[in-house]
Amino acid sequence: MSSRIVDISRLRRIPPSVWALGFVSLFMDFSSEMIHALLPIYLVGAMGASMAQVGAIEGIAEATASVVKVFSGAVSDWFGDRKRLAIMGYGLAALTKPMFPLAPNVAWVTAARFIDRVGKGIRGAPRDALVADVTPPELRGAAFGLRQSLDTVGAFLGPAVAVVVMWATVDDIRAVFWVATIPAVVAVVILAFGVVEPSETRPARPARFPLHIEALRGLDGAFWLVVAVSAVFSLARFSEAFLILKAQAAGLPDALAPLVLVVMNVVYAASSYPAGVFSDRGDRMTPLAAGLVMLIGADATLAYAQSLPMVWLGVGLWGLHMGLTQGLFSALVADAAPSGLRGTAFGVFNLTGGAALLVASFAAGKLWDLYGPWAAFAAGGAFAAMTLAGLAALRLVPRGAED
Repeated sequence: MSSRIVDISRLRRIPPSVWALGFVSLFMDFSSEMIHALLPIYLVGAMGASMAQVGAIEGIAEATASVVKVFSGAVSDWFGDRKRLAIMGYGLAALTKPMFPLAPNVAWVTAARFIDRVGKGIRGAPRDALVADVTPPELRGAAFGLRQSLDTVGAFLGPAVAVVVMWATVDDIRAVFWVATIPAVVAVVILAFGVVEPSETRPARPARFPLHIEALRGLDGAFWLVVAVSAVFSLARFSEAFLILKAQAAGLPDALAPLVLVVMNVVYAASSYPAGVFSDRGDRMTPLAAGLVMLIGADATLAYAQSLPMVWLGVGLWGLHMGLTQGLFSALVADAAPSGLRGTAFGVFNLTGGAALLVASFAAGKLWDLYGPWAAFAAGGAFAAMTLAGLAALRLVPRGAED
């Protein structure tokens, strides 16, 4: 049987709810990336924010999401109702979208990003745990890769549409922000009516609320090793806002700034599912290691890029590293965590990653302000090299544990 037929068969075996969750992610990222593709330029150009402020806003936003994920994941384990929490999270994110075009100052934008990321935090861990709940262990890499690929399709469609709206409205950023509210509403509708949480796949309710020391001891050393390696990795991959600002510094016009995320996410989407399928064949480490090599290459390229072609090369390598790593870290968490603690496990995993991303984004902004973009990207490359050195220990993580 050809690999093409095998891949089609694997796609057909992925549960319908995983497909639906993928399209929910697609439309919400469509909305979010329309805004995020122009937000750094809007903050710096229209509102006078510094690079350190941009880094702090992005880092605080992502760290907020990660803190909330700990509690939402534990609540989803406790009540066994992951879909309802996901609806709350996506609904809150949709409600914040009009705040961006209405924002009169940096503080308002910061509040909007904060609330939006609270919504992301509420939905993230329950959604990922739901994907793991309904997917057989031998398909987890493919399922997480598929959801990530669909998510990333939205992430490049959003900036692409933002470019069109900017052209049609003669660079009216607020008009782009208003258009972004539409796909956010579509995402909530698909989630409400297209995702089914079957009772037979729901894990047994823990005897106690999972956020206590005895329950956390149920997450063994393999899980904590994944968390530790992922946290160091997160120190290397600060906010993509800096990619946009690097391209702008190299001469990219403001109206075309969203193309940075288009290029990054096209590569990201194209590589996520194949990386997940490859990892299901028994090797999650090779694509992870390759992804870290790509990140080191991206940082090295962007640190010294003086022309737009070199920036585009760095952005493409950045997208490739995301596709080779993001879904696989989720699959490793699902492999290592017992079914009754999956929500909690994804919450803890995202908390540590978000805290690291907060530090990385703020540090990148300060390094950029003090020494220039080369320093920010060089620091990211150094942490990527440290993560690569620690990957050998992750071979201890068991795969495909029976639930």
